[in-house]
Amino acid sequence: MPKLTKEIIYKISRYKNEPEWMLKRRLEAYEHFMERKMPDWGPPLNIDFDEINWFKPVVPRPRRSWDQVPKEIKEYFERIGIPKAEQEFLAGVKVQFDSSVVYGSLKELLESQGVIFLDTDTALKEHEELFYEYFGKLVPYTDNKFAALNTAVWSGGSFIYVPKGVKVSMPLHAFFRISRYGTGQFERTLIIADEGSEVEYIEGCTAPLEKLYSLHAAVVEIFVKRGASVKYSTLQNWSKNVYNLVTKRALVEEDAQMVWVDINAGSKVTMKYPSCILKGDRAKGAIYSLSIADSGQFQDTGTKMIHVGKHTRSVVITKAIGKKDGINNYRGLIEITPNAEDSVSNVSCDALLFGDCSKAGTIPVNRIKNKTAKVYHEASISRVDDTKLFYLQSRGFDPLKAKSMVVSGFVTDIVTRLPIEFAREFDAFLEMQLKEA
Repeated sequence: MPKLTKEIIYKISRYKNEPEWMLKRRLEAYEHFMERKMPDWGPPLNIDFDEINWFKPVVPRPRRSWDQVPKEIKEYFERIGIPKAEQEFLAGVKVQFDSSVVYGSLKELLESQGVIFLDTDTALKEHEELFYEYFGKLVPYTDNKFAALNTAVWSGGSFIYVPKGVKVSMPLHAFFRISRYGTGQFERTLIIADEGSEVEYIEGCTAPLEKLYSLHAAVVEIFVKRGASVKYSTLQNWSKNVYNLVTKRALVEEDAQMVWVDINAGSKVTMKYPSCILKGDRAKGAIYSLSIADSGQFQDTGTKMIHVGKHTRSVVITKAIGKKDGINNYRGLIEITPNAEDSVSNVSCDALLFGDCSKAGTIPVNRIKNKTAKVYHEASISRVDDTKLFYLQSRGFDPLKAKSMVVSGFVTDIVTRLPIEFAREFDAFLEMQLKEA
């Protein structure tokens, strides 16, 4: 694999025919990435950057018909039901394979209302002024080492703009696939919900199991304008050879609302902390998170809620399931700034462990700088109660069903926040996860 150099940055930018300012931004980010040290406060990151394929385009531009998508790629997405889901309950779809968005669609009614749902590369070409206004403003490349890496080599991702007062009644969906080991996927997602608008976005992630690792380092920036509402749901099921290192952040203005629903079941290591900056008065932020750590997995997940406006509210509910020697960490920050009068935050972190080797921890940081604030935090860790399983089995349930019933009750607060179309699939997915617990 080629070592990351300035020549690779030039190659990516020229291939995409980008404006000069984007090439300059990439090069600045590259310099920062090379200078910045690896984080030393979380899970071990044994990444050899010389083994990463930085840019692997599949098609030069997204197709608007499934018939135009390369056969082997189309057959894969047909097997997991993406075209059927698009027909039945999605307002638009983006599908990314390695470094390329290979397919994109948006219902005509939404296009006529001014909704923009494009892959990020196309959005840079067709809406450059809007793109320039928001790109990197919420997650600058100086934020962390992997934000710098993403800014340097980003490719693909979703760009959404919802005009004032427009309510997108059906979800927009993006699906990301890494095809083989050694591949880096660095999508960039940018969502702008204008005043009084509403939108729901769902992303799914997967990769084949390989002996060597792959790297996923994404950045998501969301701007929720006055009175707007955004819901962002993630169902991450990367294979156990993927380092999943993601920066997600939302800026929430007056009377606006941001909801993250975050499910992490795959990857070798996940480091992900969706964040809300509650800038406006009466802004609201919520995160509902579930992480599942199986053998050899380290899920280091959490959230950041920063209260800036008055009368702001945040809710954090996280659940963790540990199996075999899997490790779950909740790492969270609640910050109440000096002017955030009458702000309230509720945090609940619970872990359920199978066997004697799985581990879970809670690492909260609360910075309270206003005396009128109210912050509540509770955490619990428990192991699966054999007595309860025995009782369920004595009532006629087989061992797998008994485990499934216990866990289903444990994760109810998260699953009920999933889009109804995916909640059903999640039940089957959860049962599959429990077979070897």
